[in-house]
Amino acid sequence: MTASFRERFEETVRAPIRAFRWSYLPPLMVYFAAGALGLTAVATSFWVKRDLSLTPAALAGLAVWAGLPAIMKMVFGEMVDTVRILGSNRRIYIFIGAGLGACSLLLLAGASAGTLRFASPNSLYIIATLLAAIGVVVQDVAADAMTTEVIERTNADGTPRLKADIDADLTMVQVLGRLFLLTGALSVAYLGGWLAKMLPYSTVYLIALVVPLISVAGALLVKTDSIETRNTDWVILGGGIAFGLGVLALGVMDVPFGQEVTFLVSLGVITYMLRRISVDMPAAARDRIFYAALIIFFFRAFPSVGDGYRWFLIDTYKFDELFFGTLDTIGTLLTLMAAWALAGIISRAKITDVLLWLTIFATVLSLPSLILVFDDAMTGLTRATGIGPRSVAIVDTAVQSPIFQLSMIPMLSLIAINAPPKKRAIWFALMASFMNLALTAGDLMTKYMNHLFVVERGNYAALPGLVIAVLVISFVLPVAAVLQWRRHVD
Repeated sequence: MTASFRERFEETVRAPIRAFRWSYLPPLMVYFAAGALGLTAVATSFWVKRDLSLTPAALAGLAVWAGLPAIMKMVFGEMVDTVRILGSNRRIYIFIGAGLGACSLLLLAGASAGTLRFASPNSLYIIATLLAAIGVVVQDVAADAMTTEVIERTNADGTPRLKADIDADLTMVQVLGRLFLLTGALSVAYLGGWLAKMLPYSTVYLIALVVPLISVAGALLVKTDSIETRNTDWVILGGGIAFGLGVLALGVMDVPFGQEVTFLVSLGVITYMLRRISVDMPAAARDRIFYAALIIFFFRAFPSVGDGYRWFLIDTYKFDELFFGTLDTIGTLLTLMAAWALAGIISRAKITDVLLWLTIFATVLSLPSLILVFDDAMTGLTRATGIGPRSVAIVDTAVQSPIFQLSMIPMLSLIAINAPPKKRAIWFALMASFMNLALTAGDLMTKYMNHLFVVERGNYAALPGLVIAVLVISFVLPVAAVLQWRRHVD
């Protein structure tokens, strides 16, 4: 039994390596660059706390607006599918997205150095955040479409490949995408903390300009753009553009409950467009994906504690940039190892079982964060065991980090397998928009929770109650969804 288990484990570990093809590299480099954007995460966190005046609730609200480009992926997806720019409908969009990312980094460098004075640092940070979000989404849409096109559909003799083999390759490309993204994040995790500790934050942003170049290099490796063509669906593209302009107006005019209105309208628009492009799919497949999407939605639609938790760790336990870089390294490394070792098992398991157990594990493994926010409990633990706050933080990071990425594998595989011909980019984009809408729901709840439990720089009395409330909601929502709809998916 031991030998058999070892053989199965070794086969699982080797599977992604064996599945890799050089033709997969262009979209995988885009995913790698997306992960490497974390190079500036620690610098940004400390700069925002030190020099900006945005509250945790305001930052959660900004996350809602920054999530809108991801929700509007259908616009970019339709463009990638049908609109060629300079004769290209794949490579050019990666160039555009990388350019927007570079502009964002330059704005952050100027704002943190105090050399850009045409707007306040708060405003420059908001603009840079939104530009970066758009740039990531544009690149991601093009890369997602490419992952369905790099798979060989015929054998060497020209005969069609078996659908089961094609589906297996599509699943493995999604696994490789996750692994490359995590590898990109791992490659900069400690480096980001070290740079933020040793150099001015503005210099960190300038160094990070190398990251968009990775995407550009991947785009240059694309031998040809997609040969699939179809007419533009102006209901999707025109409606999406009109929707985007309406959202922009709500944000600029600061309309009361503008974010909530945007969320509800987004939900209606995305649902309508999903029904429109899936009308030709078999009813059974469409229903299965619908209920699976609902389950994933509630799995992802939960609040986070917000930036106040990290500020508390900085002020109370004196966690510095280098230690946060260490935490990021540990979390990303363990996530990469878990995704690599367990991807094959998870991709074959029932989606509801995977998400149910991941929810339970995530809740149980989140308990160390409770210890940290209760000063008396932390002091008592240190006296009794000698375990300090940094050790607790390392354990907390180590056990929680893999959960989110592991949950993405079954859903991405399901989306890839059911991508309709000639609509691959828009299909991925709409399904991703629906999933990202769940994150927006979570950001809205984060904002509400931070208004209910007010946490400010130097005032963390409400933080324990906030952490407990978030843990409860994060357990109840996904478990209830899985138990309610699992019979429609299994």
